[in-house]
Amino acid sequence: MDVITALAQRKSTRAFLDKTVEPEIIDTILDAARHAPSGVNTQPWQVAVVTGKTKLKLQSRIEQAFRAGDKGKADYQYYPNEWIEPYASRRKDCGLLMYKTLGIMREDKQRQVDQWAANYRAFDAPVLLLFFIDAVMQTGSYIDYGMFLQSVMLAAVDQGLATCPQASLADYPEIIKIELDYPKETILLCGMALGYGDDDALVNSYRTSREDIATFTRYYK
Repeated sequence: MDVITALAQRKSTRAFLDKTVEPEIIDTILDAARHAPSGVNTQPWQVAVVTGKTKLKLQSRIEQAFRAGDKGKADYQYYPNEWIEPYASRRKDCGLLMYKTLGIMREDKQRQVDQWAANYRAFDAPVLLLFFIDAVMQTGSYIDYGMFLQSVMLAAVDQGLATCPQASLADYPEIIKIELDYPKETILLCGMALGYGDDDALVNSYRTSREDIATFTRYYK
């Protein structure tokens, strides 16, 4: 598969088949992604591959915390304190599109909670990837990490797999680090659901829009 096709085909998938992803395939994806660039070749990425009983136990603890009203506290701030345009509208449209597709009405708070809780199960994908970085690293390494994450997702497409990058899975770093016995001084950046996408699932039937290149590009001659 060529890269341009993979870029267009990749999407955030929120329903997966109950089908095991073999460790060799995961290794193939990570082996490809490790070629992503990084400033002075720091390669700041650290990846935890969580499957099986460990995943079930971890996601159960996180979902229980969420449903008990614990909103968690991420290791860093992902979103702005104040939303301005055009980002506020894009954020709103993104959420409304999913709820409209699933037929979840504004007043149906329980279904909204249940749908959000699915985030903390990595949408029941067979594989949960968690991405960490040493706290000493600075903003430039976050840029590097973005290129690594995109490389993981494109390599997954090449292998016939689907993904969903999830900032929500960074909401409970303390639980995750304790359960995985991971160093508490690291920063949990995000998670990613990985598996074989369920093409028949309603939640996978929609695609968010992208702006035309003219809205974000300036040519200087």
